[in-house]
Amino acid sequence: SPSEEVEDASEPIKRDRSHLENTLKLNEDKPADEVSGVLQRLRKIYHSSIKPLEHSYRYNELRQHEITDGEITSKPMVLFLGPWSVGKSSMINYLLGLDDTPYQLYTGAEPTTSEFTVIMHGPKLKTIEGIVMAADSARSFSPLEKFGQNFLEKLIGIEVPHKLLERVTFVDTPGIIENRKQQERGYPFNDVCQWFIDRADLIFVVFDPTKLDVGLELEMLFRQLKGRESQIRIILNKADSLATQELMRVYGALFWSLAPLINVTEPPRVYVSSFWPHEYNPDTHRELFLKEEISLLEDLNQVIENRMENKIAFIRQHAIRVRIHALLVDRYLQTYKDKMTFFSDGELVFRDIVEDPDRFFIFKSILAKTNVSKFDLPNREAYKDFFGINPITSFKLLSQQCSYMGGCFLEKIEKAITRELPDLLGSIGLGKKPNVLSCDVTGCGETPKNRYRKP
Repeated sequence: SPSEEVEDASEPIKRDRSHLENTLKLNEDKPADEVSGVLQRLRKIYHSSIKPLEHSYRYNELRQHEITDGEITSKPMVLFLGPWSVGKSSMINYLLGLDDTPYQLYTGAEPTTSEFTVIMHGPKLKTIEGIVMAADSARSFSPLEKFGQNFLEKLIGIEVPHKLLERVTFVDTPGIIENRKQQERGYPFNDVCQWFIDRADLIFVVFDPTKLDVGLELEMLFRQLKGRESQIRIILNKADSLATQELMRVYGALFWSLAPLINVTEPPRVYVSSFWPHEYNPDTHRELFLKEEISLLEDLNQVIENRMENKIAFIRQHAIRVRIHALLVDRYLQTYKDKMTFFSDGELVFRDIVEDPDRFFIFKSILAKTNVSKFDLPNREAYKDFFGINPITSFKLLSQQCSYMGGCFLEKIEKAITRELPDLLGSIGLGKKPNVLSCDVTGCGETPKNRYRKP
């Protein structure tokens, strides 16, 4: 109507949002039945074939990663990381159209977000306390309780009735490059970030071109992102605040600073645009910015579309790690039993083995088995700590973990990795795309190879 078109002259002009709706397919209805059936089968495989071995060898104490049902059924998660005041919260407001509503995330030049904010779908707008989110085991956030009450006070959930959130959850994080010590925050900030990084399907690392400061904290962050390179997208936000030549210079400087931090053959995708609702500044590359924004939205849509494949691949990767852990503990135990005599002191014998596992070929013997990549092997130090808490005598050999009816734990997990999970993937119409779980990606091939170096 004409009355709506008359803008207040002091208000900045807003851009058209139709490309958002079209690219993210917000007006389409998706059939949910197929997805829930696949999720049920995935849960069944996890509970019957992977979890028994995980429990028996206390894998959770090695990696602090227990998979809950909430996590198997959770929506894809998009994580926003970066220094403060780079426009992370503004970007979420823009994508969800929250600007000028009571629920828009606070934005401003000062560090405004001091919480981890989870933006998820709900029937009506409401805020949920972190303590409530962690207590609800149906949600995928219950494991966050282990970071303590101080952290839960810094965790907040916002439910928004938005079509996009029916298919994806956003997480806004406190600015990463605040020169503050972990102690001052009162909770293990890096560990919490790691928890979210491990579970994110897409990680947006956002920068402001006018204050590009790649310091120590950022190095720390990229160390935490190791192994997640394919999920990372780098965003050079507020791009219309610079003249073209200046923007080119900053783009080059950003790559130069990040190159040593990201050790992969393909550079990560960098999006250059201004992710907020206002019209781009005049005399800037608006066509480029709009194209970049649409590319980023397509990327986001791809993650939503590939939700099931990613979930199956995630569970399979987890199963591979659990299997390797079980093989290692079994090997430690076998070595211990071989070395024990009637007169020897069990603790001394075992201390020898833990201090120098290479002398007993523990890790080498695991690599000699099929389907183990050396890049999936945990480090030796981790096992010193692990056996410090869990005495070797509290474990059983793999050969003893079999029952007449249930079969053997090891055989079941191997069957899940090599047959059941790939079959499940094939059943969702992906028989055409076997590369999703190819051995290049998961390192399950007979010969381990470095997945991050050109041949």
